[in-house]
Formats: sequence, structure tokens, C-alpha cells
Amino acid sequence: MNEIKTYPDALDFLFTFQDFSLTHMEQIAPERFELERMFALMARFGDPQQDFPTIHIAGTKGKGSVAAHTASALQAAGYKTGLYTSPHLEDFRERIQVSGAWISESDFVAEAQRLQNQVDGLPGLTSYELQTALAFLYFSSQQVDCAVIEVGMGGRLDSTNILTPLVSVITNISYDHTAILGNTLAEIAGEKGGIIKPGVSVVSAPQQPEALAKLRQIAQAQDSPFMLIGDDILFEPLSHTLEGQDFRLTEEGSGPVALSTRLLGRHQVENAATAYGVLQVANRAGLPVDEEAIRTGFASVRWPGRFEIFSGPPTVVMDGAHNRYSAKMLAETVWDVFPGRRVVLVFGASEDKDIAGMFAELLPVVSDVYLVQANHPRAATPEKLAELMGESNHLVTQVPDIEDLRGLLDQMVGAEPVILVTGSLYLVGTFRAMWAQK
Repeated sequence: MNEIKTYPDALDFLFTFQDFSLTHMEQIAPERFELERMFALMARFGDPQQDFPTIHIAGTKGKGSVAAHTASALQAAGYKTGLYTSPHLEDFRERIQVSGAWISESDFVAEAQRLQNQVDGLPGLTSYELQTALAFLYFSSQQVDCAVIEVGMGGRLDSTNILTPLVSVITNISYDHTAILGNTLAEIAGEKGGIIKPGVSVVSAPQQPEALAKLRQIAQAQDSPFMLIGDDILFEPLSHTLEGQDFRLTEEGSGPVALSTRLLGRHQVENAATAYGVLQVANRAGLPVDEEAIRTGFASVRWPGRFEIFSGPPTVVMDGAHNRYSAKMLAETVWDVFPGRRVVLVFGASEDKDIAGMFAELLPVVSDVYLVQANHPRAATPEKLAELMGESNHLVTQVPDIEDLRGLLDQMVGAEPVILVTGSLYLVGTFRAMWAQK
């Protein structure tokens, strides 16, 4: 194994191990997912994941937005706050942050070197396990006051699930990764709810009845108090501009609280309400966060690639929606924020996603469609996307190479339509980098 000296060396080291994110889901044996390797690896370092309190977030959609709101409020309250999320948009270091700053290249190299010295004798380690271990090591070395940890996939057997957090969080559950997590909402909820620990409070976003019943069953079996957003905490959107939106929350036994967030869409009010519930529970668990810190943190939150607007002309919206539910939320937000505007869709997605379902939600709000293969091994070709799109009255252009988007950008500069880029965070990241060069 080559010695790690530089940041590219460190990335090469991580990706010499099996990377399931690059593998078609139906080709992954579920038995490859287990926690024993992760426990064994962390034990070699003295279990650094136990050195700081954590907030652990699972779910299908909204995990990152809930994590971003929660971390931003903790930072506003004066806590040195770790944040671990995936995937990234442009730079891998985005995944590991402390108080809003990415891990430095030198610190990334140092932690990767520590890992390299301890991996012998642990067969089957995966890239994601090492990424998670690197985050835990870094947060411990930085002596964070708290870390907000997003689950990668599922929950029960996710590499992050060696934690005993202050709060377990389940965001909205919908269909995704069904080859691994199950074909029903109850099965998927069973995997997501696997992060629930005995006696640790649970905060859940609003759920479909089938998923909610399963989560409540798990929480009851673990003797874990259960808070449901939309029931224990009510939320109501109030108004919005292109810069953000105002909303009102009401917790049982308390008066209404007026807050704002920079993230647009009704689903982001739900995510902010979930983060608010998390912070209330954390407060009671010994991590005080006052209302002013929540107000400041929510108002300043940033989460690139999630209905991220670049003013024009043309106006460009980039959103990493990658299943039917998130596409539905995106379409509703487009209608709400840009009523009556012509919208041009730039779309690319992994071929194991519900592409036909996403098109069913998005096509009613767009006119022209550009189909592109995202820069990812699982990405569907433009031809496959066109096949799944089916017959329509839209003007459809297949973009044979992602680099051809540069020519498309030249055509768009100064144009009037809203350009909507979605279907994959990998596509959003590529487009975002290209647009920044403009």
C-alpha cells in the first residue's frame, strides 16, 4: 500500500477499498453490510466516537437539511460543532466540517495516515467505513462540543450506527435503495429506525402511516420517547422571497415561535421544524440551545445544491432531488417560487433510481428538456433517460457528453427561462462548477 503524503494520496487510499456508492444496488449483497468491522476499527483508536455528544440523523429525504439547520443553530449557540454528511458536491472535504469549515487537506492527510497504520487484519473494510472513521477521528482530535452525524444509507447497518447519541432523528421516509432496504415503507422504516437506541429520545419528521407505525413500534420496544413533527410541534409557512422564507412553529404547551430559513420550499419548513424539535430534545438532554441561537442559526443556514438559486439572466436553480418524493417537492417549490415562468430542465440520474417517477413529477412544470449522463458510474445514458421519459410534447435534447453542457451554458447566458438542474447531486456538483466558471 502506497505511503500517504498528499491529499490526493489520502483520497486514493480511501478509494482503494470497496465503494458501494459506485456499485449498482442490485449487485450488492446485503450481508456485506455489518457493524463488527467498524466497532473493531474504532476500538483500535480507543473509540473516539465516544469522545463527544452526537445527534444522529437517518431518513430518505431531508437528512442534510435537518443536519445543516441543527449544526447552524449549535454553532450560533457557541458550540464547536462537527458535521458529517454525504455525498459532496465538488470537494470531498465538504463531508467533514467543524463549525462550518471543511477539514483542511493537511488534517485529512494526517487522519488518513493514522487509519492506514491500523487497517491490517481487518478484511472487508469499505471506503465508507474508513470515511466515517476519519470523521470520528477528526472530530475527536478537534475536541468538538457536539457532532451532527448524517447516516449514509439505511441506518441499522450504516457505518455511523456505532454511536449512542443524545437524540436519534428520522426524516421523511420514502422509496429509495429498495434493493438493499426493502420494498415497503415498513421495511425501509425498519432499517432507518435501526438507529434508535434504548432510552434515547427520537424525533421524527411527518411520515406515511405505514412508516410511522413501524417507527413507533421500534421506539416503544426500546423505551425511547418519541416526538412527531406535525403533531407535537406544528409548523406553518408564512411568506417567502428568493432569499428565504418565514414560518411559524408551535410546540405543545408553548406559544408560537416565528423563525426564518434561507432554504426554500414547504418541505424545508418541515425540515427546519424537525431540527427545532431535535434542538428542544437536546436542550433537555444537557445541550442547551436558546431561542435566539436557533433563530440566528436557521436564518443563516446554507445547504448548497438544495434549491440553490443563482440569479441571472438566466435564473439557475440547482437541486439534488433523486427520488420521486423529492422530485414532487421540487416541482411544487418551482411552481410556488416561479409562478408562470418558463422552466428548462437539465436532468441526469443514476439508472437504479425511479427515473420514470421523477419525470412524472417534473415534466408538468417544465418546457424544454436536456438529458445528460451524470458524471458517475451508475448514471443512466441520455438514451435510457429518453426511453424512461416516454412520449411527451416537450422539446427534448440528448446531451451526449457532460462536457457538452459548457456549450449549453453559452447558449443560456442572458436567456429568460429558469434553468432547473436536478436528478443527481453528482450532476448538480458538475453543473455548479461549470456555472461558477461563467
